[in-house]
Amino acid sequence: MSAAGDRQPTVEETPTVFLPAQAVPVHDVLDSSDPAAPAPLPPSSGGRKRVLIAGVTVLVLAVGTGAAAIWAYRGDIPLGVTVLGAELGGLGRTEAAAELRAQLARDASLSAPLKVTVEDRDASVKPADVGLVVDVDATITAAAKGNPSLFGTRAVAPVVAVDAEMLDAALRKSLGKIGDPMTQPAVVFDGIKPRAVHPSPGRDIDPARTAEIVRASWPASTAVTVPLVEVHPVTTAAEVDQLVTTVASPAVSGPLTITSDKGTLTVPPAAIAKSLVLTADKTGKIEPRLDAKKLRAAVAKPLAKLETKPRDARFSLKGGKPSIVEGAEGTAVDLAGMGPEILNVLRSTSERSIAATVTEAKPAVDAAALGKLGVTEKVSTFTTKFTGGLSSSRSQNIVQAAKQVEGALVLPGETFSLNKHTGERSYQQGYKDAPVILGGKLTPGVGGGVSQFTTTLFNATYYAGLEDVEHKPHSYYFDRYPAVIESTIFYPDLDFRFKNDSPHGVLLDTAWTSNSITVSVWSTKVWDKVSTEYSKRRNITSPQTITLPDGPSCIATGGLPGFTQDAYRLFQRDGKVVKREKFTWKYDAEPNYICASPETPETPED
Repeated sequence: MSAAGDRQPTVEETPTVFLPAQAVPVHDVLDSSDPAAPAPLPPSSGGRKRVLIAGVTVLVLAVGTGAAAIWAYRGDIPLGVTVLGAELGGLGRTEAAAELRAQLARDASLSAPLKVTVEDRDASVKPADVGLVVDVDATITAAAKGNPSLFGTRAVAPVVAVDAEMLDAALRKSLGKIGDPMTQPAVVFDGIKPRAVHPSPGRDIDPARTAEIVRASWPASTAVTVPLVEVHPVTTAAEVDQLVTTVASPAVSGPLTITSDKGTLTVPPAAIAKSLVLTADKTGKIEPRLDAKKLRAAVAKPLAKLETKPRDARFSLKGGKPSIVEGAEGTAVDLAGMGPEILNVLRSTSERSIAATVTEAKPAVDAAALGKLGVTEKVSTFTTKFTGGLSSSRSQNIVQAAKQVEGALVLPGETFSLNKHTGERSYQQGYKDAPVILGGKLTPGVGGGVSQFTTTLFNATYYAGLEDVEHKPHSYYFDRYPAVIESTIFYPDLDFRFKNDSPHGVLLDTAWTSNSITVSVWSTKVWDKVSTEYSKRRNITSPQTITLPDGPSCIATGGLPGFTQDAYRLFQRDGKVVKREKFTWKYDAEPNYICASPETPETPED
């Protein structure tokens, strides 16, 4: 047995402080209960002081150590922790988050553009555009972990978030073509013969990897380099060949029959080839599908026999004021809904018939919608006169244009184009040859005279107060038109367009007699009155006389003076002019064209 002073503590024991005592040899130690044992000597006063000091020291050290531990672990964030220079140690989560957000707001470098280098090309990306931010909540969670630092600081890296898709899109927009594109797999048709397009790998940036690099580098660094990686289509060459065998070839092996109560539709292999889609998505995956729009276009005429077109609600002006005529529903073969079933049938080379799925086809415009447009009164009307009666080609062209525009409805915010509405005015539409201005002189041309209808329509919309978008007056002035506020037209280069800038619908009504054409605008009045004020004519020029070879293409004229003039459109409300719009045009002097015989020398005269 060793003496108490020689005892060595083990690693499992708690260190013990031994106070000094009077040394007694081990072999002299007697049991104090033994009557023979001598009484112990009283300790000296100096010894008592040393014992007391040692005990107090141990107590102070113990209390101090505990207090330090409590102080170091106060709050949710350990003492000494910093994030981007913000001291968060000892703070609760809410306080720490507020302090970190304040620090982020003070740090202007966090909004500085990030330079991303890809193959020696640089893109500049704004953090706000790609969702590149410090995730405050995640950063506070990271900061709360670990031990405190009593005599220093411990920097915790911020947790960074970025939108990988937005970052990828921003880089592609800035850099344009990146790497080498992979050859996408596909099955294409040469006529009705399917042909396999085998895939091959390319090089590209990987959005997930790009985002990872940015998160790891920012905000410590505002410049990163993103490598290119090899990308492979998810569909292999063998799978493309299998699609040719199992899908494409059977699909065009014969016609497809679609049956319905109204008859049978035969879809030929050529129409199937046009509508069967066997191309890959951006990952290179091929999902066979049927393009219903292409199939409908390929079999439009025979398909129409199985369907009933819906009839839109419309306005009628019978009785002198607009009334609404109800529309009607139709029926349609739902090729889009039938797509998956058609694909299954096309995989077979024997049973190639399918029953049509017929759905209701609602009109594009119903009566309720028309009733909300405010087409209730005649807002303006304008008439121009013509000569020759309805038997002349020019008059017939005017009437034909009027027939095509009759009942046209222009919704609020829409722009009406006369060229777009009528299409090219040709013989097939009923237009005839009549004089047009071409190369500065009157020449026979198909649709001549439509400019008079255009001028009439322009003035009707002009006095309705609608926005003028495009018009061009004639090169020469004709007194059948109002000066300046008139318009020519020539497909497709010269058009007349106006915008319905009112909150109400605009209905165009046309009417004609043997010597006049009238256009009226029905809607709800926005202006009390629209009128015109003219300036005096100025810069007046006289016509010259020009002799042309006689023949069918020569049209003689008497000549007209040229001049410049202004027209002011005045918009009135409550008896006051609240808006003025200026129109100015310079008319050339129309030459006095003389049609001479071929033998007569063609000598222009001043």
